[in-house]
Amino acid sequence: MKVVIYSTAMCPFCDRAKMLLQKRNIDYTEFKVDQDVKLFEEMLELSNGRRSVPQIFIDDRHIGGYDDLVEFDMEGGLENNDSY
Repeated sequence: MKVVIYSTAMCPFCDRAKMLLQKRNIDYTEFKVDQDVKLFEEMLELSNGRRSVPQIFIDDRHIGGYDDLVEFDMEGGLENNDSY
């Protein structure tokens, strides 16, 4: 499972998303969009213009923000790659 999180330094929902992934023993790559404008532009393009953080992608599929990640997890998505 390849997980990418676009985040900022001061983002409690980003922290919660990373804690949930760590709890599930899932590695992720984090891109800080507040430190690189090109990463912010990349996030906008990949997320269809969503400007809020975090924006989370699993295996190149846009999951959404923290609440979307929690819902995905509750549906078993973080335990079974085949569920989506």
